[in-house]
Amino acid sequence: MSAEKDAVWAFANHAASLKYEDIPDDAIKAGKTFLLDSMGVGVVGSAAPWVDELWSSQAAFGVDPARGSARVLASGRKLALPSAALANAFQIHNSEFDCVHEPAVVHPMAVLLGAMLSAADCDGYFEGEVSGKALLTALIAGVDIAAGLGVASNAPLKFFRPSTAGGFGAAAALARMKGMDTDGIVNSMSTAYAQMGGTMQAHTEGSMLLAMQVGFNARNAIVAAEMAAHGADGPKNILEGPFGYFALFEGDHDVGAVAETLGKTWRITEVAHKPFPSGRATHGLVDGVLQLKQKHGFDAQDVARVEGYVPSLTHRLIGRPSMTGMTPGYARLSGQYVVASAILGDGVGVEDFKPDALNDDRRLALASMVHIHIDENPDPNALAPLQVAIILQDGRRLEVSLDKVYGAPANPMTHDAHLAKFQKNFASASPAVPAAQGEALIAAIEDIESVKNVRTLIDLCMANGGKA
Repeated sequence: MSAEKDAVWAFANHAASLKYEDIPDDAIKAGKTFLLDSMGVGVVGSAAPWVDELWSSQAAFGVDPARGSARVLASGRKLALPSAALANAFQIHNSEFDCVHEPAVVHPMAVLLGAMLSAADCDGYFEGEVSGKALLTALIAGVDIAAGLGVASNAPLKFFRPSTAGGFGAAAALARMKGMDTDGIVNSMSTAYAQMGGTMQAHTEGSMLLAMQVGFNARNAIVAAEMAAHGADGPKNILEGPFGYFALFEGDHDVGAVAETLGKTWRITEVAHKPFPSGRATHGLVDGVLQLKQKHGFDAQDVARVEGYVPSLTHRLIGRPSMTGMTPGYARLSGQYVVASAILGDGVGVEDFKPDALNDDRRLALASMVHIHIDENPDPNALAPLQVAIILQDGRRLEVSLDKVYGAPANPMTHDAHLAKFQKNFASASPAVPAAQGEALIAAIEDIESVKNVRTLIDLCMANGGKA
């Protein structure tokens, strides 16, 4: 296949040519919603395990005085720009609370926003200030690319798609913000591809390196766009070539059909909120359990057994058993544990993945009563529909079927619930960030068209209000 026919050119041209004025109102609204949501989960990510260790490991490399530094959300601690992008993307994803494009099986904002915010915070990476409109335009283009590549795949996950597809989206968005044309954006995406990585093994084992893989690709996107700006010229058939992304990272695909939708289908409007800080594949089970609990009014001691019937991808992602000694990362991806937490607490929160909860005998015993089975859905990338049944001690069997899981565009969180999630996350930062700054951030993003420099948004996410 010739370079001119590789689909990367269509994605890059979309990023280069997109104008804010051409983006429909519903996509602008969704972009604002998930920008705020993602900044909130990045702030609460400051309280997760391995944040201090990551900062210390990256601080050992020093700060480049020639290129400046960027700050880590909440703490305001400075790192060299690539390391700051790594840390901020890690914080956005480390609580499994960031939004997701379900058909793509991609968290489209983590790599993208971790890189974009860090770059905008760094003196000299861009020429001049980055406006709110410029940030949101590049963000929407980046989501179109990251989610579009996921939608194009017809194959089961082998690599961690939020990292890989997300890396392409971030490299394109950064290059666009640097003012590059289509050729330059192709080179940025190409250089990101040369560095790309992130397998599903970290997911399988529940390792903190799962979220770190998101960070690695944010760091790589920073490097890729900077190299492209200095004239780096990479291979061009990076999506459809014999050793391109789909051949090596994915498999069966139809990327051409997705490329034809660019500028017509806005992937940001297809993104789902995550109401709970656990793997999105757990959310359908939690949604079903909470619906049954609300309708029938049972308590944890009334439950004899929970049965979940889910697509193969859901089972693959969260079918793992609950056990003593789980790490938070493993527990967030254990359907048994998450369902037990939902029954005990009428929902799932960040506190359910702290040591006291993870070692709670009552919770672990309830988790052992949860059984998750594979249904007959042939789609290797489907997370729904699914069924949940709860068998009570008195023998009653309570059942519910779900086509659209809570948080999905067809079953969305209300605006008030979205803001409540953000405010709770903002209030849980470590170190603490004043609540008044969270309210100011809500107002600023709602009127992002008036934001002249997005560094003012980043200042509001810092414990010191952005003061040195």
